[in-house]
Amino acid sequence: MFAGYAIESKEPDYDDFAGVDVKGRAVIILRRNPQQGAEQGSFSEGHHGISRHAALRTKVSNAFRHGAAAILFVNDPFTGRSEAESIAQQVADARKQVDELQAIAADETASAEDRQLATMNLAAAQQRLKQTEQVAAEHDPDPLMEFGYGGTKGGKSVPILHITQAACNRLLEVGLGTSIGAIEARIDETLKPQSVALTGWTARGQTSLSVKEVPVANVVGVIEGQGPHAHETIVIGAHYDHLGFGGEGSLSPNSHDVHNGADDNASGTAALLAMAWHYGQRPEPPPRRLVFIAFTGEERGLLGSAEYVRDPLFPIESTIAMFNMDMVGRLVDDELTVFGAGTSPRWDTLLDSAAEQQRLKIIKKPEGFGPSDHSSFYAQKIPVLHLFTGTHDDYHRPTDDWDKLNVEGMARIVAFLQTIVDDTLAQPERPGYIAIEQKASLTRSGSRPYFGSIPDFSTNEAGYALQGVSPGSPADQAGLKSGDIIIALGEDQIGSLDDFDLALRKFKPGEQVEVTIRRGAEQLKLPVVLGTPRS
Repeated sequence: MFAGYAIESKEPDYDDFAGVDVKGRAVIILRRNPQQGAEQGSFSEGHHGISRHAALRTKVSNAFRHGAAAILFVNDPFTGRSEAESIAQQVADARKQVDELQAIAADETASAEDRQLATMNLAAAQQRLKQTEQVAAEHDPDPLMEFGYGGTKGGKSVPILHITQAACNRLLEVGLGTSIGAIEARIDETLKPQSVALTGWTARGQTSLSVKEVPVANVVGVIEGQGPHAHETIVIGAHYDHLGFGGEGSLSPNSHDVHNGADDNASGTAALLAMAWHYGQRPEPPPRRLVFIAFTGEERGLLGSAEYVRDPLFPIESTIAMFNMDMVGRLVDDELTVFGAGTSPRWDTLLDSAAEQQRLKIIKKPEGFGPSDHSSFYAQKIPVLHLFTGTHDDYHRPTDDWDKLNVEGMARIVAFLQTIVDDTLAQPERPGYIAIEQKASLTRSGSRPYFGSIPDFSTNEAGYALQGVSPGSPADQAGLKSGDIIIALGEDQIGSLDDFDLALRKFKPGEQVEVTIRRGAEQLKLPVVLGTPRS
């Protein structure tokens, strides 16, 4: 069965499953959605022709719910065609600029000033031409997705494979006398589904998925409380797992070196041990129970903390607060980011007081949900705080090693948290809970062009602040660096990482885009040649 884009939509009114029965069939599904090239496409939603309906998981879910036996994805022709056209134009533009500058530099009738200026700009133009030609040489209009592209989490599904456009066309041309390019054009023109059974064809294949479960453990230490609030629990946590030899989650995808994770999260684990030692040395029991947890499986999706709240050692309803330390080893300029600052009315003034004692400049982020173990507790309506000193060039790479840690800074962060824990232990009332809708995020991914920036979450500056840039990336080659704040991408104003993420998707690999940055008191415009998408 050819099932179009596997879209079910009420607005616009479009349903690839209407009037056809895919139950028990292998369905061929186009990626993306109709009318991508239209300026005001029915599915554009402001994302350069791409809508929420284009998500692989949405398509798989739609086909699965309709009873499909298997899924064969195929790339939509528009994406490869438009990328190739755009890259070819970028190469042509770059070559034209080189030719013009070379002509001026060699023109003896031109002024000496014009010839000198052309000679000065020629090297940069030749570099741009070299970059765009490299992008053109690497471009594949019909690449097959790598295994795992759509996600690695579990869940019931069906066998899913990806076939080439050539393979798909053989089926369509023999069975229907058409091609996916022709079908795509017909859907774009009429916005009418073209789903149809491919009679006379049978799909035979085999997929295998080996799921290996390994026993892993949270490591827990407990100091029992004494007094009227002894039944109440304060959890102090940090995850102790990292990425092993790389692979999933690594930002050095071809590396098999040990990823030591000194900052992420040996720093938090060491701070957790320091906290446990500090309270373990006190002669008197605390007013409330203290539970210290080194979580496992955080990098795989908060597995350890999620398991704990599902099967806690002490009742969740009497757990009054959770304090999380994840990446606390790179304190720079005394700046400490504290997520969860808005999850209890008590935190605001308490954070200020604790920070003053340790001479810390804290960046308060209200969100209680975020990519670390405190999220599991916040989901249980428990006030949380997450301490974080920021991302860096070594994040999720083998270079995150011990010699780059600020150990003195870690000690101050431990003392800072001790002040907060002491106050939470001593107060007669448990901290109040506040629901915060926003969710903090540390990474972005997708099929947008490669830029190579590393976000800085430790600032409240308007714009997209950079912690750094990846070596050799388009951002690096253009001269962007740590501390820069992107305030515009092309014609789009940038006020946050989300603004940047959406604006970047308007461009294609090989295209040159002007990036406006704020660097100290200066405002600069830098041309960046975007690269091919990276995972």
